Order: sequence, then structure tokens, then C-alpha cells
Amino acid sequence: MQRHFAQGELIAVLTTQPLDRALDYKAPEGGVFEGAFVEVPLGPRKVLGVVWGEGEGGYDLAKVRSVIRVLDAVPMRDEMKTFLTRIAQYTLTPMPAMLRLATRAPGLGDPPSMRRIYRRGTTEEPDRWTDARRKVVAVLDDFGGLAFTLKELAEMAGVSTSVVKGLVTQGVVAEEGSPRDLPFQRLEPGTTQVALTDEQAAASEALTKGVATGEFGATLLKGVTGSGKTEVYLEAVAACLEAGRQALVLLPEIALTSEFLTRVEARFGARPAEWHSGVTMTERRRVWKMVAENCADLVVGARSALFLPFQSLGLIVVDEEHDTSYKQEDGVLYNARDMAVLRASITGAQVVLASATPSLESWANAEAGKYRRLTLTSRFGAAVMPEMHAIDMRAEELPGSRWISPTLTKAVTDRIEAGEQSLLFLNRRGYAPVTICRACGHQVGCDHCDARMVEHRFQKRLMCHQCGETKPIPHKCPSCEAEDRMAPVGPGVERLAEEVKALFPDARIAVLSSDLFGSARALKEQIEAIASGGADIVVGTQIIAKGHNFPLLTLVGVIDADLGLQGSDLRAAERTFQLMRQVSGRAGRAEKPGVSLLQTFQPEHPVIRAILSGDEEDFWRAEAAERRAAGVPPFGRMAGIILSSPNVQDVFDVGKALAARSEPLRRIGAKVYGPAAAPIARVRGRHRVRLLVKADKTAPLQAALADWVAQIKLPNNLRLSIDIDPQRFY
Repeated sequence: MQRHFAQGELIAVLTTQPLDRALDYKAPEGGVFEGAFVEVPLGPRKVLGVVWGEGEGGYDLAKVRSVIRVLDAVPMRDEMKTFLTRIAQYTLTPMPAMLRLATRAPGLGDPPSMRRIYRRGTTEEPDRWTDARRKVVAVLDDFGGLAFTLKELAEMAGVSTSVVKGLVTQGVVAEEGSPRDLPFQRLEPGTTQVALTDEQAAASEALTKGVATGEFGATLLKGVTGSGKTEVYLEAVAACLEAGRQALVLLPEIALTSEFLTRVEARFGARPAEWHSGVTMTERRRVWKMVAENCADLVVGARSALFLPFQSLGLIVVDEEHDTSYKQEDGVLYNARDMAVLRASITGAQVVLASATPSLESWANAEAGKYRRLTLTSRFGAAVMPEMHAIDMRAEELPGSRWISPTLTKAVTDRIEAGEQSLLFLNRRGYAPVTICRACGHQVGCDHCDARMVEHRFQKRLMCHQCGETKPIPHKCPSCEAEDRMAPVGPGVERLAEEVKALFPDARIAVLSSDLFGSARALKEQIEAIASGGADIVVGTQIIAKGHNFPLLTLVGVIDADLGLQGSDLRAAERTFQLMRQVSGRAGRAEKPGVSLLQTFQPEHPVIRAILSGDEEDFWRAEAAERRAAGVPPFGRMAGIILSSPNVQDVFDVGKALAARSEPLRRIGAKVYGPAAAPIARVRGRHRVRLLVKADKTAPLQAALADWVAQIKLPNNLRLSIDIDPQRFY
């Protein structure tokens, strides 16, 4: 039972402002419960906060200000406070930043009467079209009937509010008074019965028994691509709902959400709540409030859905748990896979980590007995796993400006003649990764980062993939001013598509790359068109490897299987293995068998051999042995420290000072490497220097890191971020 503070009692309020502690206030008239969301004065402003506990006192109480008002929101549960505190301690993140993650819904304190909402009206077209009006209607259509505030709709369309109001007068846009946020329709676990294979049935029974215990448990659900993992864990969702508890399914990509929601609706008779960047702010507030009021049974979302105020969370599913997008790389640096396990342990929920190619961390936890392991070895129905072969590029006769080998070309031709689809995969966006001057050798770089700009020919722009800066493709060299000597170097997916058109002029070609679609809806429509046979050849990047089902696809050609093996990344082998296996798994998912061909200059490389052999356990055991011998994750601990500043001297001076004062780390047996310039040494005009800390698995790393960095007073314009368990080294 959460404590109640009477009017005038001293309470501690944690705000979302960047302060180093909770602040003391007086409880308002009528008192307030611990965990309540409140509005408090801070200087001249009113800010959001949560009653965190009893105030500290020790000063003149007459000067303490009172809480302005208690918001109409369900108080934060103790388990959520514990969850936020534990993450803050683990990631060395200030608590106000954690609270911001847990309150990422706008207008939590607004009464419904303050809001007007806008959605698609009943009139199809206005009396006349303008570019601005088309933008408004396109946004409304892209979001499939969801509601917006006036400001939100105008900003997303890039128009003035008067354009929206003009469409309201013509009935093209409907303006409504917003009622109280409405509950989500209840999902019915028994709406449809799904026929499962014996293997699926055994796995689903194990998961549902775990849910029935009402206690914490972690399961690694490993199944080959196309084995029906989704149907298995949806049975666990059904068991959770029947027990009267809430469920959360995390997906790594918005592009996967639409297809998954359709499956959920078919299985349970209603659509679940959605939480991701493609959802409007109005809908975000509704989801946040309904989850808190236990009026949303199931949430399907991105990693930040972990911070929603669930009241009775009984199951968390992390689908494609190996995916790197579960790691938050800015702000609060956390891994949603690991935090899902933490939240489940606090709330007494089951957590299911599902993947065809699990992360080494999850594999090692299953091997050690920390996670239960369930395995699906066969594809569902008549589908079988594709054959996998290497194309040795050293033996192929190929011009220097071409990337599709004769062997792969013939295989694609055969598929076109058979009325089947082919996928050509290259994990590199844009047209070409480098644009170089043939006269002086200058490579076009970003003005704000130490990175080469990538040509995006479809958009007629050069783009920096670090900061997003764009500029026109130059006709004259920025360095020597020679004209018409600029040349693209290396292939991107757009350049590959150009080559495909030249080789197969009569084929229908679709290009799938995240930067080519302005909205999730547009991407979804393209994926649906491909799945229904709307293309002969699909050219795609990593987005194609994530869970999509193309029944007519029988050939996957990987253009550069060696790409991920370059560099010194700790997880390079693991990621290459996962990506190649995942993308190859797109082939042969229906009755027709599939083939995957990997173009490589290193067919004897251990990772390439492991991919082709299909002996995944051998690969994990070998990879685990190497990591264990090196004392690196998951068998050791690492932390990355990134220093950034507009002043390059400052970052190196602070880095050297930290390295010289590493006694707190040496006391726990940790080693410090660096400082060194980050591989991309300047991003958005800020110079970056990094240090790497390596420690034993059992070392108290966080406390030592906190003591270590506290020794240095940072210049005002210098930022220091600590990344526990870094996934990337850049």
C-alpha cells in the first residue's frame, strides 16, 4: 500500500528536470499518495514530477512551496519506481532522465475539455487541391484514421494551422471534441484456435505453464526462420490474457508492426495498443493512460514500451531478441532485451526471448541454465529450410563496375522464367558509399562529421549517415573545382538496383531500403505488394531480413557476404552470422524450396563456413570459447566512455586526465584503454574521444566508474557518456 501524505506534510518530488536530486514540497490540499503524478513550481515554471517519498527537511519549512495540483493519472507503482532506480544504477543514468522515459506521453495533466482532435473527414476532396492540402490529407491517410491535435497535424504535414482549418470547413478533415481517452477493446483469447505442429504445441504448453505460475521465468525460444515462433508465443499471450494480466510484445522495427497487428486481430478479435514512433502523440497519451488504468490488454511496441505504466504485467515477449535496434544508443543507454528481463523479474512476469539466431548473451544464459530453452527445428507446414551455397568471387569473371556474378545472374534468370521471386541483398543504403574526384582524389565528406557522404541518387542528394546532413550531388569538385570529374565508388542498394535493371530490363524490380519511404504506411504497402507477387526481383538492405514473409521468394543472393567481417568490432562475426542466416531465411517459406547464394571472396572464413554448414551450435560454441578466453562479454564486463566537445583539445585533455587517475578502476582489477579518437572522430561538429574499460564478470564496475569520473570537473561544453555493455565501438 502506497503511503498517503496529509496536506502540508513534507514530500520529495522527483521531476523530469536535469537536477541531481528530488526536491522538497508541501503536500497539497486533500493530501497526496506516494507515486502520484503532480505539477510543482520550479522557479517561475510549472513542471511535471512524481511523489517519490518523504521529504528530507532540515530547513525553514515556511519557505517550502506547495504542490500546485495532482494530475488525473494512476499513481506510479512501487515496482515501476524500483525498475527505474535499478536501470539508473546499472546504466549510471540520472533519475530525472529515467523519469522522462516513463512519462513520454504529452498532456498527461490536460483535462479532455482542453483538447480538440482532427481526423479524416467524410468528404473525399476539397474544392481545389494545393500542395499544402495534399500534405495534410497524406498524413491523415498514412496514419490510418488516427487522431491528431491541430498543432501536431500541422507540424507533421509541414503546413500552417490555417490550411488544416480550411479543410475542416470543407469536411475533408473532421474536428471533434476529444472525449476522455477511451479504453481499448478487450482481446478474446478463444476467438480462434490455431492448429500447431507437435513441436509448436510442446513449446506453447511449456510457455503457458510458465505464465500460469504467476512468477518470474525467462525462456529463450529458438526456432529456424519460418518455424512459427509467433504462433507459439501468441499462445502464451492468450494464457496471460485469460489469467487477467497484461502482455507486452516488443518488435525491433515499425515495418514489422502492421503485419503483426493483423495477425493479432485475427487471433484475438481486436487490435492491441501500439507504442512506437509511428503513432501520433494523441494516441500515445491514450495508450499511456489506458495501460495505467488496466484498460489495454496487450501492447505491441518498440523498446520504449518497456517504460509504460503497466498495472498487472504478466508476460513480455522480445521478438528478434538479437536485433541491435533494441540497444538505445543516445540519451539513456540501455539494452531493451536485458531490461525486459529485469522488469519481468521485478513484476513476477514471464519473459520470452524469441529468435532464429539468438544473441550470444542469451545463448550463454540458456547454456548456463539461467534461461529455459525451447527449440523449433522445422519450418511450419510444407516449407523447408533453403539450401545455402557460396559463390567464390575469385573464380568469377566480373568487370570492376559490376557486383552481380554470372552464377547469380543465371540463378535469377531461372527464377524469373519459373515465375518465382529473387531477393538481392546488400546491407548498404544509398547509391555509393563514397564520391571521389578523379582529378585530385578528394572524397566528399560531411561538413560537421568525419564521415564520407553517401550518394542517394533517387533523392539526388549526398547524405551523412551520422548526422543526417544533406547537400546536392556536386558537378564540380569542392577541392580542386574540376568539373565533371566526380565519380561514385563502391555499391549501395540504389546502384545495385541500377545494375539489376540493366541485366534484367523486362523484370519488375522493387527496392526496399528504410530511407526510401516517407512513412511506415508506404513501406507496408510496398511489402504487401511484393508478398502478393508484385515484383520479380527485390533489391534490399537489412530491413528485408526482419520477419517478412514472401511466399513466392525462392532465391536469396547476398552480394557482399564479407561486408560485416571487416573491422575490429567485437561482435562482427556474430552479427554477420545472424544477418546472413536471417536474410537467407526469407527464401522458400512456402511450398517451393529455396536457395541462398552468398557471394564471397573468403569462402574458407570460419564464419562463412558456419553459415553454409547450418551447424549453429558449433558456431556459438566456438564464438563463446573465443570470448571467454578474451574475458569479454558475455564472459567479462566492458564499459565505453565517450567524451565529446567542439574543442578537440578539451576532449583529449579530459581523456588523458581520466586515464591518469584510474585508481578506482585498478582497485577492482579493471583495465583502461585509451584515450583514442573514436573511429568517427567528429559528429555534428563535436570531436569525440573514447576510453574502454574492461573488467571481470563479478567486478563491481558501476561503483568504480562513478568514483572514477567524479574526480574530474568537466568543462561546460564537454559531454561525458558511459555506455555499460557497449554494442558498437565507434
